[in-house]
Amino acid sequence: MYKPNYPHDFPQDFLWGGATAANQIEGAWNQDGKGLTTAEVVRRASDRKKMSMGDVTRASIEAAVADTTDTHYPKRRGNDFYHRYEEDIALMAEMGFKVFRFSIAWGRIFPNGDDPTPNAAGLAFYDRVISTLEKYHIKPLVTLSHYEMPIQLTLKQNGWASRATIAAFTRFTETVFTHFKGRVPYYLTFNEINTGTWGFHETGALDDGLSADAQLQLRYQALHHQFVASALATKQLHTIDPAAQMGCMLARMQTYPATPKPEDVLAAQQADQRNLFFTDVQARGEYPEYMNRYFAEHHIQIAMQPDDQAVLKANPVDFISFSYYMTTVTAADQGAAINGNMATGGRNPYLKESAWGWQIDPIGLRITLNAMWDRYRKPLFIVENGLGAEDKLEDGQVHDSYRIDYLRAHIQQMKEAISDGVCLLGYTMWGPIDLISFSTSEMSKRYGFVYVDQDDEGHGSLRRIKKDSFAWYRKVIASNGADLN
Repeated sequence: MYKPNYPHDFPQDFLWGGATAANQIEGAWNQDGKGLTTAEVVRRASDRKKMSMGDVTRASIEAAVADTTDTHYPKRRGNDFYHRYEEDIALMAEMGFKVFRFSIAWGRIFPNGDDPTPNAAGLAFYDRVISTLEKYHIKPLVTLSHYEMPIQLTLKQNGWASRATIAAFTRFTETVFTHFKGRVPYYLTFNEINTGTWGFHETGALDDGLSADAQLQLRYQALHHQFVASALATKQLHTIDPAAQMGCMLARMQTYPATPKPEDVLAAQQADQRNLFFTDVQARGEYPEYMNRYFAEHHIQIAMQPDDQAVLKANPVDFISFSYYMTTVTAADQGAAINGNMATGGRNPYLKESAWGWQIDPIGLRITLNAMWDRYRKPLFIVENGLGAEDKLEDGQVHDSYRIDYLRAHIQQMKEAISDGVCLLGYTMWGPIDLISFSTSEMSKRYGFVYVDQDDEGHGSLRRIKKDSFAWYRKVIASNGADLN
């Protein structure tokens, strides 16, 4: 007789930790041979609810390159992880981290993107970071491209719009895989690759002045080059370091139909397809049929080399990772929209919002996990999730019960999804130590368990101060998710 059973707890080897990006934490933007990157030419946003990433032009890049300060470019200073990594990793170890997600900045290894030899000082820095992680038995999870390609590749060949960028990237990845062989068990290729449909920050390709359809043509062509580069990097990794695993990374934008009206259900399905298109290609190894009509209706023609499809098919990723911050509502006749983490959709009257207008939906994470597990049957990894808030330092303390409430609700839904049968590898919340916001380059939008004494203008001692959530997350990890009180 069949007696059904199901897991009631997190797996014993569950990977608890936190996630960051080089361009939001490191600083030292002009030290030890590092080259300027796409992230470091984007000015701080004037409106915290409006991303500044779409305001980049060749003229603005040239002005940024000529500016030798960090006054208007906060990602150049980060939170000084470059000089404080030992202290920061010790704090992660105190919380009990099993894994730490960070990116290796392409511009630290190849300052111009296609230099003849790698920058030894850049490799040495990441050697020191990984050695410190090894000291505390924390596994590295390395993102290879996290919105920080060398800006010279934009100026030289318009970034990923050029097929030549594939060769530059795979030289970088081969260097990384060879140098760190046996020390990094998990890699991700492109962070939130689907956001390349929004433009410059992901692809490093300028498309200002083009019509809407011409912009889409350029962006999807650039993303095709990234698909091929991802597949080739996966092939490299499996050859150079067979014990390591490669994952893709999606900004998951779960959307609900605004009503049961069939037109709204169809609109939501189509929005979801355009989101999952990217994991379909990287996990299944082929372009899905449903995009053919979308491409045709928007006059998009993907230029492929004869063996591109075979390369994609032969080299799918080993696991699927994604960020999850919010859900949206989609209607066939979309009215007023909300924005968050590059997701655009209607407001859901049943959800609360953060101070930045991001709708908070823990149950949506369970829905997402189940849908993606059913679709791909590959291990899943939540590599970003967190609450950006204006934390207040009072009498040397930060009482962030709102962050604890947010994380508790999402972790509870992760546990429910595991009981549903989802294979979930781990959870790296964003970002464990306060860092520069991606979308607006603010410091005052804080996510961490650790407060960093720095304001939006870069003033402050950079002292690290544990928030109330620090002790709470330490307890969560120590109990393997059993104690969420």
